[in-house]
Amino acid sequence: MSNVNPYLYPEHPPVFNLCLVKQNMHWRHYSVEFHVASPNHYDGGELAKGEYFEPLQAKNAPLAILIHGWGDHSVIPFKSMAGGLLRRGIACFILYLPFHGSRLPEEMKPRLANLTPEEWFTGYQMAVTDIRRIVDWANENGHQKITVISLSLGSFISSIAMGVDRRITAGVFIVHGGNSGKIMQFSRINNFRKSYRRSQEEYEENQKKYADYMREVASKGFENVTPEQQNFLIDPLTYAPLLKGRPVLMINALWDELIPKETSLEFRQACGQCEQIWFPSTHASIWIWYPFIVRKINRFLKSSLNL
Repeated sequence: MSNVNPYLYPEHPPVFNLCLVKQNMHWRHYSVEFHVASPNHYDGGELAKGEYFEPLQAKNAPLAILIHGWGDHSVIPFKSMAGGLLRRGIACFILYLPFHGSRLPEEMKPRLANLTPEEWFTGYQMAVTDIRRIVDWANENGHQKITVISLSLGSFISSIAMGVDRRITAGVFIVHGGNSGKIMQFSRINNFRKSYRRSQEEYEENQKKYADYMREVASKGFENVTPEQQNFLIDPLTYAPLLKGRPVLMINALWDELIPKETSLEFRQACGQCEQIWFPSTHASIWIWYPFIVRKINRFLKSSLNL
């Protein structure tokens, strides 16, 4: 077993606690809790949380794991999206990330935009292993075709999960990119610039180290290379080559104030020139194109999951 892969966890049967919220003649809606399998977690953060929507007429339905972005409000579009997916016979699991208010320790909530490197790393470990445990549970419950549909921070996390877990069939990544150092350096979001921007000299040195690391990973595999910086293991670009030849759809914003266009193109190239669609919007306003985004996702899922 690799000592480098931070997303490994002990193998044991997944135990998910489902509580029925609502049922009609077409579907059931449950709230869900399960124990975090990550080797590290936040204080008091032993339980992962989510919602599961089960279509009643589709046996062994495909499962879409829906993963929100930064801020609790970013869950809302996925709740709307779940209804449409259910009508197409696709079950849905909305995962609440460790960065969601329902899971964060009270002490961390006021400084969510200024977490320590160790807290970021732990959050990513928790989130990626949460997704993998959902896949464990899904496979045991008849869901063999599994996709991730995610936004922003959720896309960073879900693209890593898809990279390390080939049981995830397909991925949709909305306002997504790779090379976290470059994203933080050139983001136009003030909170991130104040907390994470480096001097030009330090930035260039870190980019050189990351490029050297990626060349070594290309020849040996990430599980066989010990990174000089731990944050290389939570960068989506590290895992993008593992997505080559697999169904991936990127949906990006032309005027994204958080994800520089160059970093989106960098991820796309690394994952094998996947399908990519650009909408005339900012990072925060991408959902004004919601009907068109849903239409693109439905078409992608029909093809990639053979629906």
